[in-house]
Amino acid sequence: MEIQGQALRKIFWGWYVVAGTFVIIGINYGARYCFGVFLKPLCEAMDWSRSVVSTAMSLAILFYGIGGIFAGRLLDRFAPRWIITSGAVLASLGFFLTRFVETPLQFYFAYGILVGLGSACLGVVVCNSSVGKWFIKKRGLAIGITTAGVGVGTLVFSLAAGMIVKAFDWQMGFSLLSVVVLVLCTGVSQVFMGRTHPEDYGLMPDGETATRGRAGQGSPCPNLPPAPSTRRLLRDARFWIIALCYFCAVLVEMAVFIHQVAYAEEYGIGRVAAASSLGIIGIASIVGRFFFGWLSDRIRDVKHAAFLGLAVMTAGMGILLFAKTLGLFYLYAFVFGFGYGSIGPMLPILMADRFGRRVLGTAYGLVTFFAVGLGGFVGPIFGGLVYDTFGSYLYAWRINFVVLIATTVLILLLKKGAPAERTD
Repeated sequence: MEIQGQALRKIFWGWYVVAGTFVIIGINYGARYCFGVFLKPLCEAMDWSRSVVSTAMSLAILFYGIGGIFAGRLLDRFAPRWIITSGAVLASLGFFLTRFVETPLQFYFAYGILVGLGSACLGVVVCNSSVGKWFIKKRGLAIGITTAGVGVGTLVFSLAAGMIVKAFDWQMGFSLLSVVVLVLCTGVSQVFMGRTHPEDYGLMPDGETATRGRAGQGSPCPNLPPAPSTRRLLRDARFWIIALCYFCAVLVEMAVFIHQVAYAEEYGIGRVAAASSLGIIGIASIVGRFFFGWLSDRIRDVKHAAFLGLAVMTAGMGILLFAKTLGLFYLYAFVFGFGYGSIGPMLPILMADRFGRRVLGTAYGLVTFFAVGLGGFVGPIFGGLVYDTFGSYLYAWRINFVVLIATTVLILLLKKGAPAERTD
């Protein structure tokens, strides 16, 4: 036992943060990204249109982005433990109340506002920023591992939700989501997420060399570079290029995620088989997250890793335009999922590379609002309105394809600017 305890103490604490955020991100995103499984049953049970139901997801992502601004600023001042716990309680309450909704306004409040704000405290702003504060040289790998939780969570929760809705009903599905989010996210955060910067505990990023006389002190390391102000961030063209590129990418991602199960069912693909396509996207995104995180540590400018991810995502969208059989649908899911897997790691990596890790929580929170919050808000509503207007999703998929082509070109215009912090 003593030897095992010594071995555990020798492991750099940043890797425990990675493990904790992997689980929390997996639960958070898995619980929300299985929403597409509930779309058609909700429409049938409540006699609501697809645009009405998908608006709840749009609102959830919008409030996720709004909450991310405040969560990111808090993270630059406090340990993530209580931020995550508060989010778990709020999101769990939202999922639980969703099973009792009778009107669209009740649905929008429970799922759109409560789940959205709660998930902001469990999402990538808090989790990836926490990881980014503990690593520099291995930041790509660490964030790649962390964001792989999105893929694992999407796989597990989409399949589970499909089976639960088929065997019981959509109300039971939301009840179980409530319990899982509350119990697991709260427990993991209390164990693994109680520390802030490594310098505050006598450590250095990546676990390389302890700083002299720092153990137990609460002030940040004097070697950290000065943090740019929020006003300076918002005046930087690089910030807006990143925000616009990922606004478009997330818009496409969420339009597809929320509506692809219903789209597949229109071509005679069964509900569980259609839901499994979300699982395939999850599996492929795990590979993508590891790959693009690994690649960003090994190339001169990380924007080229982001470019490659967006290009693969575009190719997947092109396949969806012709996917009318289960085989092609699965091929689309794998290619699109691999490219989509780049979004999770590349967004915080780009922000840290361009603006430094000291302000990562604030910067990431801001870009998450403009990219994820607004893009995710528009995407589901866009898909629902196109379907309600034309009776088909094909027009939405064509627009998505063109948008991704433009985004892939735009990311190459991102300038390097001031050199990022290094320890070597």
